[in-house]
Amino acid sequence: MATFTKIPDDETPVVSVNPTHKISKIEDNTYGGFTEHMGRCIYGGLYDPGNPLSDENGFRKDVIEAFQELKCPVVRYPGGNFIATYHWQDGVGPREKRPKRKELAWHGIETNQFGTDEFLKWCEVVGTEPYLCLNFGTGTLDEAMGWVEYCNSDSDSDYANMRRANGRDKPYNVKYWALGNECWGPWQVEQMTQEDYAKKANQWAKAIKLLDPSVQLILCGKEGPTAWDYHVTKECINYSMHILGNNDASCLIDMHSIHIYTASSDHLKNVTAPRQAERAIEITSGLIDLARIENNVPPSIPRQKICFDEWNVWDPVRAPGWLGAEEQYTLSDALAVANWLNVLIRQSKNIGMATIAQSVNVIAPLMTTKTGLMKQATWWPLLLFSKYMRGSTVACHVQSGEYDGPTQPAWIRGAIETPWLEVSAAVDDEGVVSLVVVNIHDTKDFGTKVEGITPGAKVDVYTVTGASLQSTNTEEKTEVGVQESSWTAEATYTFPKASMTMLRWKP
Repeated sequence: MATFTKIPDDETPVVSVNPTHKISKIEDNTYGGFTEHMGRCIYGGLYDPGNPLSDENGFRKDVIEAFQELKCPVVRYPGGNFIATYHWQDGVGPREKRPKRKELAWHGIETNQFGTDEFLKWCEVVGTEPYLCLNFGTGTLDEAMGWVEYCNSDSDSDYANMRRANGRDKPYNVKYWALGNECWGPWQVEQMTQEDYAKKANQWAKAIKLLDPSVQLILCGKEGPTAWDYHVTKECINYSMHILGNNDASCLIDMHSIHIYTASSDHLKNVTAPRQAERAIEITSGLIDLARIENNVPPSIPRQKICFDEWNVWDPVRAPGWLGAEEQYTLSDALAVANWLNVLIRQSKNIGMATIAQSVNVIAPLMTTKTGLMKQATWWPLLLFSKYMRGSTVACHVQSGEYDGPTQPAWIRGAIETPWLEVSAAVDDEGVVSLVVVNIHDTKDFGTKVEGITPGAKVDVYTVTGASLQSTNTEEKTEVGVQESSWTAEATYTFPKASMTMLRWKP
């Protein structure tokens, strides 16, 4: 949580942080990843058999190490739009018997050489938890129940025995399952109306929870402040003692997903665009509360949170999905990602999970080559947040000037502030405070009073910046990275233009 007071640009900004004012827990799942059968994300990304950089499973070892460096807690799979025509049984069993299929989302051929067992084994190697999305397009409820049984059942039943025959005796115990992906989109095979989706989601959720009550089900939302989100939360976040076997501590739906991408060639539009996500989270959390109130959901059932399972900077014009969506990110994009992460920390009470879309090669912070791994400009804010912004969100207040120009989308200007200094703060379980300040101004440094740090305290400083807003990283050069330094706390700290700064100290 951060509050804001606008002051004239020529006055000295003030950032106040109170480490004792914990607001809400930051869920570890805030730092999730996403891997879709799209472009080079799976083949040539996660899975590259025959490459000297891959292990005996064909898994890229450098990619695994990067996920581990992020302490990535959960990874979504296999889509995305890909899921609407994907049948999981195509991707299990002997590889030589797996069919090749025409893939309609990204106009390719899916070989099915990497499927359920490979992904779940990859998750175990990484040390992350899987999050699977069900096919709400060409898939059936019977097929979905078979997938849940294949992954989670220890019974002497058909799909559990199929898993055993394929070499895996014990269940994988996949906890998180999405009820479709972007079912509202005109690009989807079997696009649905909100009414049809809500009816289908309710029936699928009932059957899946009867099969395995331990799973968590994620509802398919849109961007948050839409009629779709209002309708499906109202119809699906409800409670029935009969369906749940008189369990007054559980509900069919555990989270509601929303998706937003931001991008602009105009720097200030680019870095302020994530503010739409903040307003979307606030509105969506209100819709969840409204559904619980109107549907008399008892307080014994945990409040549903938001699963922000697609977020990132992506311009589909400059990086089309059907061409692999390989963005080359700049310093401006890195600062936009830092502001995305600021939003997720400030809104931690409403965030149950967030998965950056995507994790490798496709609109990703990591890019593989045949000989190595390139870390894009956006990797560095993601790494710093993932390593250090854990524990609890703490209260902070910002007094600064404000960018008052046009925004993208335009409605941001009338709905939420856009300060020059974007701020979030957290305190971890060891009592170490991390304060992130993103100076979005492209030409002006801000000497800023920082309140809440004892004068003389030793502060670790991490700065992400570059020579220009268009600075970028390639195989040959690294123009955006992290500069580490230290600061003996004084009354003011100067936050450089176009930079992200993290200050870390123990009170």
